[in-house]
Amino acid sequence: MSGRVFGILSPFVGGDYYGAIIEGANAAAVAAGDRVMAMQTLNPGSHSADRSGLPDFDRPLAWRHLSGLAVLPGAVATGYATDARQAGLPVVFVAQEAPASSVVLADNRSGVRDAVAHLIEHGHERIAFAGYLAHFDLRERHAGYAEALTANGLEPLVMDTGDNHESGGEAVADLLIRAGMPVSAIVLGTDRNAIGLIGRMRAAGYAVPGDIAVVGFDDIADAAYLRPALSSVRQPLDELGRALYELMDHPVPRREVPTVFVNRESCGCTNDGLPVSEAHTRALFGQVSYLQETLNIQYELGVALLGTQERDPRDLAWLELTPATAGCLGLWQPDLADTLHVRGGFRFPAGGLLPVDEFPPADLFERAYGADGEIVFVVPIRTPAQDWGLLAAVGRIQSTTPPGREMMNHSGSLLAKALDYGVMQEKLRQAALRDHLTGLPNRVLLEDRMAQAERRAAREAGYRFAILLLDLDGFKAVNDTHGHAAGDQLLIQVARRLTKRLRRTDTVARLGGDEFVVLIDGVSGSGGTHEVIAAIKATVTEPFTIDGHVVEVGLSIGAAISGDGTSDPDYLLREADAAMYRAKSVARQR
Repeated sequence: MSGRVFGILSPFVGGDYYGAIIEGANAAAVAAGDRVMAMQTLNPGSHSADRSGLPDFDRPLAWRHLSGLAVLPGAVATGYATDARQAGLPVVFVAQEAPASSVVLADNRSGVRDAVAHLIEHGHERIAFAGYLAHFDLRERHAGYAEALTANGLEPLVMDTGDNHESGGEAVADLLIRAGMPVSAIVLGTDRNAIGLIGRMRAAGYAVPGDIAVVGFDDIADAAYLRPALSSVRQPLDELGRALYELMDHPVPRREVPTVFVNRESCGCTNDGLPVSEAHTRALFGQVSYLQETLNIQYELGVALLGTQERDPRDLAWLELTPATAGCLGLWQPDLADTLHVRGGFRFPAGGLLPVDEFPPADLFERAYGADGEIVFVVPIRTPAQDWGLLAAVGRIQSTTPPGREMMNHSGSLLAKALDYGVMQEKLRQAALRDHLTGLPNRVLLEDRMAQAERRAAREAGYRFAILLLDLDGFKAVNDTHGHAAGDQLLIQVARRLTKRLRRTDTVARLGGDEFVVLIDGVSGSGGTHEVIAAIKATVTEPFTIDGHVVEVGLSIGAAISGDGTSDPDYLLREADAAMYRAKSVARQR
């Protein structure tokens, strides 16, 4: 593996925030002869980083491959970084407080101060701020707002949006409307907050910027195309990515990247309109085509992974539908801590056991052509029901979609659900074929096993099988004396004894109540079952201990052996049933 590899831990490994930072880091790494691996820490399919909380991610993923580690906001707890540093990895944090580590930040305060100053120039004095203050960088933006208002002798009004999305802005709009519009301008913590607020305000009949001037933060691609076009603070995410890569080799406690206020119509400025050129139009058409292709891929993935499942989803053949160029799947081994069974290579020879600190296999990094924006992605394959393992794939960084809408998150979510679905199907199949109390085959599975024995008897002239019908004597007395729970425990222990006594080729089934059937695979002569019957009787009539009580039962057995003109299972079962009742009648007479 040529060059060094630097890992980036992120709630999501794509989108117009996380993806853009990863893209900037990758560009800087590739220029220096190194490469980047992005690791998603949220469960695949998570709706948003804000609403999902801090991920439960604590394994030393790929540490033996890495020369450094970057932590994006909300990716892991600080203890993870402490462990990584103790293992010798330099750690750089992005947009969050991190003692004893290098931190790279957008200069959130200065951009917001400039935005507030611009609103004051427009004549506004009642200016509010709304953002999701649980995040460090949002608190920095609020601090810039507070500094600007204090410097101008104005009273602040601060509201918490509860998230960084449109829904948070909509909630703030509702609050302002109910309060009778106490402000004439507002700075939102993110552009998506601002988009939500503008939409709700306009739907309620308010004009932007006539009734309220609005400024966002991030300057996402949507900002310039809104009506009115959204004024915003641009933070150069590619520069944040470049800075975090540089801090790996040249650590400093804190490095800030400048932000720039961009004025448009929503703050009250005039707009010269959209830039129109052939190159620009072709670029927009390319984005539309890309989105259409993404929708098609997501549809085909859903059909492939959640449809008929003609192929095992673990073989990763479905990755052929995506832009991924190679990939492999690592499944946790229950008996080996932090160890993965690497299987299901897609255009990649995968196999064998790997500790998590060596996953993904080193050769996978050679498949990623960093100059074209390709890197290795790793996403957990996990649902609330099951932690399956990790999916690693080589693909291009997606930096134009909202966070969490990228292909790796979508693919990982569908794969995890497909694996859960397979387990559920197997459980349903077992439930249809197994007795719910003892786990023994039920009548349906017994009939299948007896039919197989009948077919074998028809093929092989010397093959014979026996059917034994067993009935516990004294079972009702156990229920009456000790209760039905004790009776259930007795049936479970009888099932265990029978299974342990007989061969793996024989079948023990429960018909219901205290009746069991034993199918003996291969017997010799008419007396070939005598030893088996004696052994079964000795086993079952040994005393049982249930809830501290010694319990004894008797056993009546009827037997029928194939041959002598018939191998019909139904006939043999009736003969065994008649023999069992004859045995029970004799026992009563005695």
